[in-house]
Amino acid sequence: MNTPFSRFSTYFMAVARTGNLRQAAEQLYISVSAVHRQIALAEEELGVELFERLTNGMRLTLAGELLYADLLKWKKDFQVTQTRFDEIQGLTRGTINIACIAALADSFLMDCMSKMSEKYPWINFNIHVNESDVVAHKIIQNEIDFGLIFEPKQHRNLEVISFIEIPIGFVMSPQHPLAQNKEISLSNTLDQRHITAHKPLVIQERIEAIYQHHQISPAQHIMCNDIEMIRSLLKQNLGLSILSYLDVMNSVLNKELCFIPIKDRHIHPLTLALCTAPKRQISKAAQVMLSEITQTMQTLNMPF
Repeated sequence: MNTPFSRFSTYFMAVARTGNLRQAAEQLYISVSAVHRQIALAEEELGVELFERLTNGMRLTLAGELLYADLLKWKKDFQVTQTRFDEIQGLTRGTINIACIAALADSFLMDCMSKMSEKYPWINFNIHVNESDVVAHKIIQNEIDFGLIFEPKQHRNLEVISFIEIPIGFVMSPQHPLAQNKEISLSNTLDQRHITAHKPLVIQERIEAIYQHHQISPAQHIMCNDIEMIRSLLKQNLGLSILSYLDVMNSVLNKELCFIPIKDRHIHPLTLALCTAPKRQISKAAQVMLSEITQTMQTLNMPF
């Protein structure tokens, strides 16, 4: 967790990573002025400039580079300290209430739970799998400790702990005639059956927008509102689909399906966010689980 570290350190490190105030603000879901104010106040208090102001962004000064290196070291040291705290306190009981979207039923979340169960065998889990909007509502209403949702900007009153961007692409069986292509345009798929995600799946809105933008309506299609069923249909080589990489990550890694990213500047990735209610007081067990998921998300490999 980042509790011992000031708000400034979070803002400073985001600007250092992106080299841009606006990009940092977007990642943190706050205003540009809030980030700028924290940086300016810190420079005034420290008596040194931390960034060079360039026409196309911001670059760390020598003082900024020293501070950035120290902050990384302090955060790493604190993770070790927190582990020692856990050993002293002994997380011998507790319940973690989690809500997530169906796409995470076979994902890194299971790895996080496995690690927690191995380290803290007496921790209990309550898991709710729902549509993204329902999960967001449960978070806001304080019904759960935290949740994982798509597109957090669509919801107010959420605190985003961590997020990753998920590419969108064509998914198909390795036996599909287009599976060996490195790139596929939508026009190449017109004579193929499309397996189309339907509401309440979040990806449905993106798919509909893609079809409308290209003024295309597949002649052959299967519509389905369950991601697990879509994966099964794809594995049976009954067509191709437009999905996020998260929807099929493990199937792709196991070579059961192929994922070919759509390279179109009009198509933006989906944002997967780990969220909690801003004022919710969560248990020690939930805090540790949050930390585990956050670290895993930050190291998650998106190969596209």
